[in-house]
Amino acid sequence: MKHVVNQNAEAVVVLRNVHKSFGPHKVLDGVNLKVRRGQVTTIIGRSGSGKSTALRCIDHLEKVDSGEIEVCGRRVDDPNVDLKALRLDLGIVFQSYNLFPHLTVEENIMLAPCAAKGLDKTCARDLASEVLASVGLADKSNAYPEQLSGGQQQRVAIARSLAMQPQVMLFDEVTSALDPELTGEVLRVIEELAAGGMTMVIVTHEMAFARRVSDQIVFMHSGRVWEEGGADILENPQTSELKQFVRSAP
Repeated sequence: MKHVVNQNAEAVVVLRNVHKSFGPHKVLDGVNLKVRRGQVTTIIGRSGSGKSTALRCIDHLEKVDSGEIEVCGRRVDDPNVDLKALRLDLGIVFQSYNLFPHLTVEENIMLAPCAAKGLDKTCARDLASEVLASVGLADKSNAYPEQLSGGQQQRVAIARSLAMQPQVMLFDEVTSALDPELTGEVLRVIEELAAGGMTMVIVTHEMAFARRVSDQIVFMHSGRVWEEGGADILENPQTSELKQFVRSAP
């Protein structure tokens, strides 16, 4: 069952006229975006349209050239932003799992809550069990990453982010390195998070998934938000660029 978003809920992620260039190449050209608490926003578009850069700017992994980004009331574009506090509010999962190979699944998950939140090991272990169960991997706590499939490793990466109990989750093409069967198991976990009311911003090329899970779809083109709306914009695109993108999407 799809989670119903309160349209009067506060905006927890806001981008205002955000610009970003890499050398002479303009990647974000005045991006405006608003994500409300409990909302699932999916960003789609061709490679090079600025999707992943927008996500990385939200998490302060890239600094914006101009414009404003606000996350949970905190100005991310402020040079003095409290990055530790930002990281507690914001979880991010990439296409590469970034798990520590020498640590067990449980140890990978316990690391950040112990280091960043000062949790004792017993509490952190309980938390690891809880989040592993939520992604369907309760029996893998003592396994090492190399013993897991790509889909299982990606689910551990999601569990590791959830262990920090963030207010917002960002997903950057998390299935692009996986085959179709493993893609399905990861997307199911994200759909369950959506049903539970987690606020998410998802960059994906999985159009069927975007239709199912999104409260808001944002189509980016040439570094701009070209078209946005509910999932119905994929059935009834208003611009020739989105029409062409939908036609060519798998």
